[in-house]
Amino acid sequence: MSAYKCFMCNKTIDVNYIKKKVRCIYCGSKILFKSRETATKVIAR
Repeated sequence: MSAYKCFMCNKTIDVNYIKKKVRCIYCGSKILFKSRETATKVIAR
């Protein structure tokens, strides 16, 4: 499962909590983002 991170305190928030309320459980911020695991680069030829 993917997890969300808080923009203010940078803590990870479980997806199950986001379904109930869109707020950080640690600081109360409403700005959350989904962190990317890895970035891939494509080389054009």
